[in-house]
Amino acid sequence: MAEPGMAAGKNCVGGRAVRVGTRRSQLARIQTDSVVEMLRELYPDLHFEIIAMSTTGDKILDTALSKIGEKSLFTKELENALERNEVDLVVHSLKDLPTSLPPGFTIGAVCKRENPLDAVVFHPKNCGKMLNLLPEKSVIGTSSLRRAAQLKKKFPQLEFRDIRGNLNTRLKKLDEKEDFSAIILAAAGLKRMGWENRIGQLLSPEDCLYAVGQGALAVEVRAKDQEILNMVSALHDADTVLRCIAERAFMKHLEGGCSVPVAVNTVLKDGQLYLTGAVYSLDGSDSLKETMQTSVSYPQQTEDRPNDDVQHVGITAKNVPSQAQEAAENLGVDLASLLLSKGAKHILSVARQLNDAH
Repeated sequence: MAEPGMAAGKNCVGGRAVRVGTRRSQLARIQTDSVVEMLRELYPDLHFEIIAMSTTGDKILDTALSKIGEKSLFTKELENALERNEVDLVVHSLKDLPTSLPPGFTIGAVCKRENPLDAVVFHPKNCGKMLNLLPEKSVIGTSSLRRAAQLKKKFPQLEFRDIRGNLNTRLKKLDEKEDFSAIILAAAGLKRMGWENRIGQLLSPEDCLYAVGQGALAVEVRAKDQEILNMVSALHDADTVLRCIAERAFMKHLEGGCSVPVAVNTVLKDGQLYLTGAVYSLDGSDSLKETMQTSVSYPQQTEDRPNDDVQHVGITAKNVPSQAQEAAENLGVDLASLLLSKGAKHILSVARQLNDAH
């Protein structure tokens, strides 16, 4: 059943195919294909066309992500195409999207989250081992300051080194050379690529809190394109939306990003949303970690409200109760405020300065 405003019975929106933008990497294509597949099931009469493009983050492969200093590394080119009306929607990993989107854009859908945990992939010679069983001074590859900071503290006997490139490139570097004993990757990406069998160890939140939005896919659209916004909103997963609003609000209030170690864990159970958030020094020796909770059990408002298109940290979700979204956003802000009152700003500014200096 087409949404109101959709061109029901035609194979186009406004007389043409729906154009979907994506990064060129294999994982990005798989993720985009899965979103388009869901849309095709919802709107069998519509025609979708996928347009792939390279982004700055895909091109700069010899520099650590945290050093490049560009917040929209993997999104800018896609957003430019959206702005120029060359595409109608763009599929991203939510964790690549900054907490403040450029004016005129919104996240029109957050799909059901895949497992958000981090995973360890071991060199074939270490198959069957765990991180704590690796020989001293074993080198672990990760491009994430967040992962490195937490794991340095937990496994001081190991060494952590930067590794860049897409998933295929990183696995190749691991398997074909002797530089790394293991690498840390998001479990969600490995699963989507069909490489779940390479996961040697899943890192629990006790071992390693995950990145804001990790494991969730986001669909970015033009904020004023009501037709497309209505169409993609059917993909929203309410639990994922509320968890990710809380996570993004936490990060935004801390002014965190790629260049500082900020980490989270969220649980939604029996109408209660629990958010654990933490900040770390680069070596993990200094950290602050707290948990807060709030009720998100609110009925959906049926009547149209004037602020229907209100965004919460860049997300527009009309089909999720607005009071629940507000509660989730306030939870993130409150937890960030608590950490800031305990000295988080100092930890993050030192981490930022050290990272810039290296």
